[in-house]
Amino acid sequence: MKSVKELPSLAEQTAIAFVLSDIDAEIEALEQKRDKYKQIKHGAMQVLLAGKILLI
Repeated sequence: MKSVKELPSLAEQTAIAFVLSDIDAEIEALEQKRDKYKQIKHGAMQVLLAGKILLI
């Protein structure tokens, strides 16, 4: 026997879509920030390993 499920109202579907869109935008921003920090870390490691900066 198949069960019938009601869909949320159009207004509720729209609200859910906006929330999910905001979450996607936040994830994208965090991924960009993560990638930037990875680049900074890589650059710092290159400078340190090349001996251009000495840590005391």
